[in-house]
Amino acid sequence: MIVATTPYISGHRVVETKGMVFGLVVRSRGLGGNIMAGLRSIGGGEIHEYTELLEDTRRQAIDRLVRNATLVGGNAVISMRFDSSEIANTMSEIVAYGTAVLVEADPAVTDPTTPVE
Repeated sequence: MIVATTPYISGHRVVETKGMVFGLVVRSRGLGGNIMAGLRSIGGGEIHEYTELLEDTRRQAIDRLVRNATLVGGNAVISMRFDSSEIANTMSEIVAYGTAVLVEADPAVTDPTTPVE
């Protein structure tokens, strides 16, 4: 599955638009992680516990986005974006969203011998 932040995929053309799809994840750091992150925040700098949490959550949101795009018959997602918010100061919500499309290779781009009209 091709996932692109652009509204097009180089070398491909959109054959059919399947519609908007998303992958949503709400996660919370455990008590131990919150305590360690709180202690790290006193000294400043990157808080690795939260960085790891958000990286894992984004990956999971993309996996769900891809699964949903597949369910509607897409083989690519264009204009993919992330959005995030906080719930009750203890949870992070991450959503990956975009447009599921059916794409095919564009012969005019992939085969240099094909004449361009």
